[in-house]
Amino acid sequence: MSKRVQPQWTPHPNSKTPVLKLYNSLTRQKEVFVPQSGRRVNWYSCGPTVYDSSHMGHARSYITFDILRRVLSDYFGYDIFYVMNITDIDDKIIKRARQHHLYEKYVLENKSLEEILVDAKEVCKYMCTFCNSAVRNGEETVAKTNDSDKQKMITKTVKRLTDCVAQLQSALKNGDNNATELALDNLIRYGKDPISEWLDAKNGASVTDNAIFSALPRYFEEEFHKDMDALNVLRPHVLTRVSEYIPEIVEYIQTIIANGLGYEANGSVYFDVAQFDSREKHFYAKLVPEAYGDTNSLQEGEGDLTTIDQQNEKRSPNDFALWKKSKAGEPAWDSPWGRGRPGWHIECSAMASSICGPTLDIHTGGVDLKFPHHDNEIAQSEAYFGSREWVKYFLHSGHLTIQGCKMSKSLKNFVTIQQALCEYSARQLRFAFLLHSWRDTLDYSPNTMECAVQYEKLFNEFFLNVKDVTRNITQSTSTKTFTKWDQQELGLSTKFAETKVNLHTALCDNIDTRSALEALRELITTSNLYLRDNKQPNGVLLRDIASYITYILSVFGAINKEDTIGFPISQTGPSGDVESIIMPYLNIIAEFRENVRNHAISLKATDILKECDNLRDETFPNLGVRLEDKEGGGSAVKLVDRETLLKEREAKRQAEADKSAEKERKKLEQAAAQAAKEAQKRIPPAEMFRMEIGKYTQFDNTGLPTHDAEGKEISKGQVKKLLKLQQAQEKRYQEFLASQ
Repeated sequence: MSKRVQPQWTPHPNSKTPVLKLYNSLTRQKEVFVPQSGRRVNWYSCGPTVYDSSHMGHARSYITFDILRRVLSDYFGYDIFYVMNITDIDDKIIKRARQHHLYEKYVLENKSLEEILVDAKEVCKYMCTFCNSAVRNGEETVAKTNDSDKQKMITKTVKRLTDCVAQLQSALKNGDNNATELALDNLIRYGKDPISEWLDAKNGASVTDNAIFSALPRYFEEEFHKDMDALNVLRPHVLTRVSEYIPEIVEYIQTIIANGLGYEANGSVYFDVAQFDSREKHFYAKLVPEAYGDTNSLQEGEGDLTTIDQQNEKRSPNDFALWKKSKAGEPAWDSPWGRGRPGWHIECSAMASSICGPTLDIHTGGVDLKFPHHDNEIAQSEAYFGSREWVKYFLHSGHLTIQGCKMSKSLKNFVTIQQALCEYSARQLRFAFLLHSWRDTLDYSPNTMECAVQYEKLFNEFFLNVKDVTRNITQSTSTKTFTKWDQQELGLSTKFAETKVNLHTALCDNIDTRSALEALRELITTSNLYLRDNKQPNGVLLRDIASYITYILSVFGAINKEDTIGFPISQTGPSGDVESIIMPYLNIIAEFRENVRNHAISLKATDILKECDNLRDETFPNLGVRLEDKEGGGSAVKLVDRETLLKEREAKRQAEADKSAEKERKKLEQAAAQAAKEAQKRIPPAEMFRMEIGKYTQFDNTGLPTHDAEGKEISKGQVKKLLKLQQAQEKRYQEFLASQ
């Protein structure tokens, strides 16, 4: 007998599996994502300019990039190094800080009513000329209010201020002290913004204390971090502030000048766009080449405090500031070109390069920053390093609209993050973002949020149902843990496997979270049908499905992950989470209530039944516990957010009240109809038509109409119909007489 050998083995044929692709603004198409250093990803994200409260437009960017970051890190396994900046030196910040300081000072001066009226009239005149150009600190600045929304807002502001002035004048004339005090309060409150603008134009140059310019951004940076924590947005690994990187920024600019791509003019430094664009390895406006020469966007990018003289000292309108000579009323730092401050665009280039080196794998920001900000960043950085490519993948989040309109204070649809969180939870807001493509416009509206709320409810109810039916298999493994799989289990398992494939495909396709959530929704629908049709469902399979969905939602940031360090305190006993600790006690109470309830039903003890219902409907919801009685006996115990349960209880009570009110309304309607029917019986047939005043003018001796309201003789056909009605009334009338 010959020696046996192993049979030939062949691997499975290669199958085309999806690979991660991201929409790259640099190519305007989806590109395969390949970091430059293995799994390591250098990621720089443009942070906020901290001069006001964060709004839903900010949330659009920061929640979006948080989702992308989590998916790349927690699902695809990349080692993300995430850097974000805080812009705490900027024209908007300088202007807002000065205005706040000057307004507070103005209020404390306790001017007379006459002086305030004179000032208010001057403010109105100033604001009327602001749309075309403005004069601040004695220098004419470039027009910043060509935007129609801003013009509408200024018009409304002037109208409201003029009305306040008229009210104050009228109150003074009438000698009404109460009305005068109210009118003055309205003038100060509604006139704060225009008065501040006017004061800044007059006295902005007098503000010299640098502490005034640092206090405002520090305050709003603190508020920004609170908002991000409330939205469950991960912290960056490194946060850079412009004010802390002045030496690095100065060195960066010096290198650009040394490379022949920057020039000094009257104490400011500008980037030479034409010279940069002429070099073989460089190309200006990589992101938006069609915007090359867009002077309006370029001027807006230079800042509110840029003067016409500063615009004119550049070699070309396309050039942009790297370093700005500080004027009176502006913070300043020493530099080789004199006292000044950084331009807006240079800060990101210098700080990102300082932390991440000469190249970035990913750079993110809002779509409104493409040009000129991000295109200028690219040009500066490539000019500094003498390289052809600074960023490999540029990702831009889409716009956010409010019920189809651009968010604007002039339209009174400006929504801060704190305002949104008063109406919806952070998880619901995140679901709204997950249900839309990260690069498309998202409309924040009641319809959008209702869809998000329903998705959250779908997931939550599924988790609660699975916990209820699988609670007995979570503590320890036994022979009862595993049950035989039949066709239904095999079918559900197949759907589970398909879902994983579909979800992976969706996330590979530009991180399509909408399709991913749709795949999970379909899996939940199939699982719910399985639960409905099986009195003893397979707990292990359901637990695996729920665990997978939990994992994906935690990847999306919709479920918080534990942020702990070190080993757990104990490796024996309960896991330590609240649910596993208290659920055994709740189950005992629920079982005790069920036994008492069954005895009460057999004894017809209604008072005891009411107490059982009170435990379910009143006591437990206040503790965050939902108790659901099942058909055929038993109950399900579910831990739910207390506020959610209280809202459910209130909604149930309202529904019962509405049902009771509707029942009472119908009862009254029936009573009224019956009363009308009884009253109709009492009318003699000869009088019934005579009571219809204005409808007929002549009658025969039986009370039957012969002529209509206009005196025309009634047709024979109509008389025949009226006669039938009279005969029916005769029958009802005789019944009434008989009943008497």
